[in-house]
Parts: sequence; structure tokens; C-alpha cells
Amino acid sequence: QVQLVETGGGLVQAGGSLTLSCAASGRTFSSYSMGWFRQAPGKEREFVGGISRSGDTTSYADSVKGRFTISRDNAKNSVILQMSSLKAEDTAVYYCAAKLYGSSWVRVANEYDFWGQGTQVTVSS
Repeated sequence: QVQLVETGGGLVQAGGSLTLSCAASGRTFSSYSMGWFRQAPGKEREFVGGISRSGDTTSYADSVKGRFTISRDNAKNSVILQMSSLKAEDTAVYYCAAKLYGSSWVRVANEYDFWGQGTQVTVSS
């Protein structure tokens, strides 16, 4: 069982930056690949990016590639989503998710085993 808690959301102006954190409970964090997803009002939850269990590989949605960076610290049971050059269309609730023995390439939401409660990111234009 893994419990995930996202923090760091808020209001930011377009072009600005924001860093989201996801803290995980449990002693087997390194057994989980981690993903970030987002969901805007009236839209389906979409993949933002993922990171492998060791942190050596990442993947990103085309819409955020070059602007967002995912990293993890297995010693601290945490994963970070650094967001820069934010756009109004990045406004959404952002979720972190964990998949046991997954990879950075898992992009389908229902393949993940555990989810955080989400944190709101609002980008004003």
C-alpha cells in the first residue's frame, strides 16, 4: 500500500514556474514507477510525465516536453514535477500516481495502482 500526497499547487502567471512535490509513504517506494497526470474541468485525465523506478528514465507528453521536468529521490520517498514557461492551458488539478514495477512509459491512467488527492494549478494569462 502506498499513500501519495501532492503539494505545491497554486496560482501563477503565464510564463512563470511552479514546482509540485509528491510525498509517498511506505518502505518500497523504489519498486514503483511514478507518473504525473492532470485533469482540467470537463476534460479527461491526461498523462503529463513519468519516471522509472530508479529515476534514470523519464517520458513526457508532447504538450509539456521541454517545459516540465520530473525527478525523484528514493531516499526521501518523493517525486518532483518542475514546471516552467507555464501556459493558461496548463491549468488543471495535478495528480501523482504510482505503479508497482512499472516504467516511465506507462501513460494510461488506469494502469496505475495508487493516486494522490491532487493539487490545483492555475495559470493566469
